[in-house]
Amino acid sequence: MTTVLTDEGTFDVATSDELRVTAADAERLTGWKLEPRGMCKGAVCVPFAGSGAGVDLAAFWRHLGNPLLADRGGEIWVLGAGADERNASLAGLEAPDITLPDLAGAPHTLSSLRGNKGLLTTWASW
Repeated sequence: MTTVLTDEGTFDVATSDELRVTAADAERLTGWKLEPRGMCKGAVCVPFAGSGAGVDLAAFWRHLGNPLLADRGGEIWVLGAGADERNASLAGLEAPDITLPDLAGAPHTLSSLRGNKGLLTTWASW
């Protein structure tokens, strides 16, 4: 099993080769669907060949020009958002929706605070 982190969520999938997944898993992980004319998301289609062996998701992600990261063993992959998507998010000046626990462990979602004042404090040891 391989763990894949995307904007759609975190998924455990069966893979072969680097990151070859079934067409159904590719759609579940990314929202892109394998069709005869390529990989499609809504009205947008990108020429890309899949096969009976599935979709080489790493090659497709690189083909889109999106960032891709894997651990040394190939057990964990991260499919990052492309520059156009990141720039569109920044232009909207809206933070991505995240859920974090408070000090008591109760989860709070950022979207539930929209329209209200709030303070989000972060810290990292590095």
